[in-house]
Amino acid sequence: MSSSVRPDITTLSVGDTIGSRSVVVDRARLVRYAGASGDFNPIHWNDSFAVGVGLPGVIAHGMFTMGAAVALVEDWAGDPGAVVDYQARFTRPVAVPNPGEAIVEVSGVIGVIDLDAARVRVDLTVTFEGARVLGKSQAVVAL
Repeated sequence: MSSSVRPDITTLSVGDTIGSRSVVVDRARLVRYAGASGDFNPIHWNDSFAVGVGLPGVIAHGMFTMGAAVALVEDWAGDPGAVVDYQARFTRPVAVPNPGEAIVEVSGVIGVIDLDAARVRVDLTVTFEGARVLGKSQAVVAL
């Protein structure tokens, strides 16, 4: 949920935590994301195919994981439009069991503050089963 109140950049410090959350990923979410994104690659819904190409099973869409992670920043900023840049590297797949769910952990800290530009960079840590699934995950927020 968006707080609709933007943080006051003058009260922030590098290293401040903006929050954390757990993102639940199950097969139904993957199906909905596939429909919304148009990404029907069978590695996201067919266990036999995914295993056949060397994956541990069905994996979450990388862009789904990125989008779920940056939602933490959007909520903290009070406005999704305040996120003016967002980048990440895909470093490890998120295997989604059937039945069951995968839990992706997301936390964010202030990495850089630019008072002149009224922007901050938020560095995200995004993990699954204790290992990073997004590397160098960074969002720039206009405050």
